[in-house]
Amino acid sequence: MHPDFLIIGGGVIGFMTALELSRRGATVSIVERGVTGQEASWAGGGILSPLLPWDYADAVTQLTAPAAARYATLTEELLATTGIDAEYHPGGMLVLPPYETSRARQWASRHAAPVAEVSARSQAARIGADTHALWLPAIAQLRNPRLLKALRRQLDANGVTLREKTEVLNLTIRRAHAASVRTSRGDIHAGGYIVTAGSWSQSLLDVQQKHTGFRPIRGQMLLLKAERPLFQPVIIQRGVYLIPRRDGHILVGSTLEDVGFDKSTTAEALTTLHARAADILPVLADMPVVRHWAGLRPGSPGNIPAISRLPGVDNVYLNSGHFRYGVTMAPASAQLVCDLVLGQLSPIDPTPYQWHSPAIEKNSANRLN
Repeated sequence: MHPDFLIIGGGVIGFMTALELSRRGATVSIVERGVTGQEASWAGGGILSPLLPWDYADAVTQLTAPAAARYATLTEELLATTGIDAEYHPGGMLVLPPYETSRARQWASRHAAPVAEVSARSQAARIGADTHALWLPAIAQLRNPRLLKALRRQLDANGVTLREKTEVLNLTIRRAHAASVRTSRGDIHAGGYIVTAGSWSQSLLDVQQKHTGFRPIRGQMLLLKAERPLFQPVIIQRGVYLIPRRDGHILVGSTLEDVGFDKSTTAEALTTLHARAADILPVLADMPVVRHWAGLRPGSPGNIPAISRLPGVDNVYLNSGHFRYGVTMAPASAQLVCDLVLGQLSPIDPTPYQWHSPAIEKNSANRLN
């Protein structure tokens, strides 16, 4: 028996979409070219906010704000049903200068988000320089790999079928309708198809039509380990962030590199990120790097994903191109795409996320950030 929906791509967007559909009573299968949850969803830091939310279009924060707000409940539910703790932690975010105070305050006022100007050491005592800083106490974080493990276990319990190491080669389109997908392990049939393949979505859809600006963007990160936690909030300065974990691990990220599908790491990035981290928190200077890795983000202009039906095909939908904020946007993105495929009215305005939408086209000439 064919499932109601086949989701192409087993990262956090695919998992969350499958979870939402299964909760609404649909039968769902996921097909993944590699191993589920091992690409950008695993590689990221898990900050549940844009790095500087006032720098982004409303189309971004329309997804990140409600999605981030749901994680407190979602992670509690997953812990109760799967026994896996994603370590949701509302530790706040400290933004070190330079920053634009007026823009930050305008954004905070529009979104009823708490923000205050404080001394940096009032929130992180080991900061190198006790400068003024912006304090966003409502920002939370979680551990991506643990979230993905919990979601996978929940999907198993919900009856979602997962097919790993199965590459989708193309869609079989007949009379504006997808009849099946051809994979490395044979054809798969479903009632509808949702593409959540991240950086690989564009290559799959090139046979249909091009999307402006979608491409993989490499991000390199470091992992350090202290004997005990050294600070509580996420700390950001000039695009570099430090993310503390409960067990003393500290993530340092990240680079933005337009190098195609190259996931290799570089000595230059390691040196630069470690030095920048030590500038922020001098105690990190002599702390060894435990791990250094890279992931491929599904780059998109302005960080605006495509969440829509594929033009000219009545049963193929996109939920791709979330760039740096796949985890952050995932619950809201899943809600929106499920509302679309099930023909239900959505509380989220779908207009900015249409294939070739004005919002995406407007940002296509902007730098990827």
